[in-house]
Amino acid sequence: MSVTRVALLTAGGFAPCLSAAVGGLIQRYTDLAPDVEIVAYQHGYWGLLQGKSVIVTPQARALAGRLDDFGGSPIGNSRVKLTNAADLVKRGLVEPGADPLEVAAHQLRRDRIDVLHTIGGDDTNTTAADLASYLEGHGHSLAVVGLPKTIDNDIIPIRQSLGAWTAAEQASVYAQNIIGEHRSGPRMLIVHEVMGRGCGWLTAQAAADYRAWLAHQQWNPDIGLTRERWDIHAIYLPEIAIDIDAEAERLTEVMDRVGNVNIFLSEGAGVSEIVREMAEAGDSVPHDPFGHVQLDKVNPGKWFARRFAARLGAQKTMVQKSGYFSRSAKANQRDLLLIRSMTDYAVQCALAGEPGVIGHDEENGGRLASIAFPRIAGGKRFDVNQQWFAQLMFETGQPWMASQ
Repeated sequence: MSVTRVALLTAGGFAPCLSAAVGGLIQRYTDLAPDVEIVAYQHGYWGLLQGKSVIVTPQARALAGRLDDFGGSPIGNSRVKLTNAADLVKRGLVEPGADPLEVAAHQLRRDRIDVLHTIGGDDTNTTAADLASYLEGHGHSLAVVGLPKTIDNDIIPIRQSLGAWTAAEQASVYAQNIIGEHRSGPRMLIVHEVMGRGCGWLTAQAAADYRAWLAHQQWNPDIGLTRERWDIHAIYLPEIAIDIDAEAERLTEVMDRVGNVNIFLSEGAGVSEIVREMAEAGDSVPHDPFGHVQLDKVNPGKWFARRFAARLGAQKTMVQKSGYFSRSAKANQRDLLLIRSMTDYAVQCALAGEPGVIGHDEENGGRLASIAFPRIAGGKRFDVNQQWFAQLMFETGQPWMASQ
């Protein structure tokens, strides 16, 4: 396959990998194929539909390594589903009656793109697959090579998505400050809401990282500085059924004994109950263009806090969300190594004309590969039966919940 022009786009929510992944792709093309021109669509599929892009200049290539030092995305993100025409018409991105796939395909043909690199989650990459299929059916060959970005770490069959390790680490850093609020009043309830729609990996890993930090601290119990007050007293994930009555009884004992309660809550935990309550009350349940419940609108942290506060006798309650703090961070060293290995392999596959999503294939011995788009899906569940998580739940007083 002859490659003369490639395009990059980042889409969906932020993750601590986007900037470094863009930089990694630019650097690898500069090393292996410096004559290949690179186009960056602005704000993902929004820019593709609008024809808004920039050419990566020689100066931008020379300074691409600087992108490792920043979070966010230098080329911008958006949430756009190319197969949801009604939403795109409503947002003014396509004309009524237009086929968004056709609009995007026309732009790619006009821009003479041979390879499209998508950096995003399952929605971003399956949308890219829809686009590639459309182009193939209309006589235009385009290799789409995706990179797996999601802090939820829930892409099937990819072992580790880019940015997830950093997001967990940053959620732990956030908690190290927020949990300090436990002495801002007597009988304090703190709910730390962590991102994670249907997968509890991020919350579990953030809790493990936080407790690893906790293990290295020194205490002064005579003045009131105790590990137990700073510890995590409950972890709630979408994969675990939560008995509110039993947990309220257990946490009341913690509140009476310790003086405060700290909860790590995955934002997807309890959503089905919240949605059912809203429906029974006649309230509309807001959804995004991809059909997902808009979690910021249903507010799981507030829901849990409301149910526990009175029963625990909490005199003060705080709900704090670490999501935007975590997802906009720059990639840590562990993630940078993973990003660089995947961007290098993505360019290799692109130049060879091998489409797919780059990742370590859990269904193929964990080998780094270009995974065919039909095999890519979201919604991978976190395995709560892993030994490290079972130990974590035991140490936080919930041993029975890890084996569900």
